[in-house]
Amino acid sequence: MSTAKVETLHDEVERRGQPTMADVAKLAGVSAMTVSRVMNGKGLVRESTRRKVAEAVAALNYTPNQEARNLAGSKPIRVGFLYSNPSAAYLSEFLVGLLNQSGLNNVQLFVEKCEAGEHEQDHARRLIGNGLDGVILPPPLCDSQAVLACVREAGIPAVVVACGQPDPGVGAVSIDDFDAAYAMTRHLIALGHQRIGFVVGHPNQSASARRLAGYRAAIAEKKADDAAELVVQGMFTYRSGLDAAEHLLGLPERPTAIFCSNDDMAAAAVAVAHRLGLDVPGDLTVTGFDDTALATTIWPELTTVRQPIAEMAREAVQSLVRRVRAQRDGDAGDPEQVRMAFELVRRQSDAAPRMRPSARLPLLATAGR
Repeated sequence: MSTAKVETLHDEVERRGQPTMADVAKLAGVSAMTVSRVMNGKGLVRESTRRKVAEAVAALNYTPNQEARNLAGSKPIRVGFLYSNPSAAYLSEFLVGLLNQSGLNNVQLFVEKCEAGEHEQDHARRLIGNGLDGVILPPPLCDSQAVLACVREAGIPAVVVACGQPDPGVGAVSIDDFDAAYAMTRHLIALGHQRIGFVVGHPNQSASARRLAGYRAAIAEKKADDAAELVVQGMFTYRSGLDAAEHLLGLPERPTAIFCSNDDMAAAAVAVAHRLGLDVPGDLTVTGFDDTALATTIWPELTTVRQPIAEMAREAVQSLVRRVRAQRDGDAGDPEQVRMAFELVRRQSDAAPRMRPSARLPLLATAGR
């Protein structure tokens, strides 16, 4: 989706008011009927098409017109979605789940983008100013105390998604990040890896610390190499994954496996390995976290932890809808905190370490510098 195309449509929308379904269809390159199917969660629509529609909705801040769809006596639920995520693959998965479930629950969705750390409260207050019944916050905003304070001030419920340590005062949908990272690290050790590099996620997200703790617990339990140099800070971005992989693969004794805290950074690690002439997984095992579309679009396809992103978004909508309806019936109720299952998905990027050095390794000292 080109920036020029988005800007042109934005200009058209500003001249005539709110964006329409036709605008979303035009930007996504699909028919209005296809957009309608995605919004309502009905019909057979390819996953790639759903992602295009989700990205167009986010780019245009499109709000579906619910008035024609309201049931008699059923007031729509106005839900705000505030997002700021460096991973386009993660955001696309999240939006697909969000849009599908909103269409099924008579939810009027308001979308607002903001950059984490930059005027978060201003964006949150502007979104809440639409008369919202509740807010859904994905990472990294699920950990933003400034945004959560705005929600509390407004007196509306919120559901945070993929937060490592959710506030007990808000609803939450998450997996157990500690157990997921622990399971992946144990899997790598079971393959025979003892020197395993770990790329940590962004420090502003509580899930990052939980994943690091899970990795360290497995390393300690199995008495694998716990050298401090094997843990490198990342930022959940592809660029930070490149830097982290270059550091790990430049160590005098490089790791035989690298476990990254998301798929974007894992894809970057694979790219660095290829540039250095290393075979993945022959010379180096690389694993990720999330199981976004990126995991199956690179070569080799990534072994990763499947975090059910679209399902978590759908559950967030359902949880928020249940609480809003309960409040309308006079029952304040406690916020729900839902724990969903993760899955370790094996593909082609992991294998047992070589029993002897690769014949190509002596060339790396000069080829990689």
